[in-house]
Amino acid sequence: MTQVVVGENEAIDSALRRFKRQVSKAGIFADIKRQRHFETPQEKRQRKAIARRRKKQFGS
Repeated sequence: MTQVVVGENEAIDSALRRFKRQVSKAGIFADIKRQRHFETPQEKRQRKAIARRRKKQFGS
């Protein structure tokens, strides 16, 4: 779960920006978008292949 602790003198805008960055980095929106509609087996294979390439490229 993504959470952001707001500091005492920190503006809400900067905390919101940090939260949005963490959410996009975690891939939460992409996951929600993917689960919203039915995914055909071909689309599933394509998504997994792209994820494998991305993982291989960045070495994570």
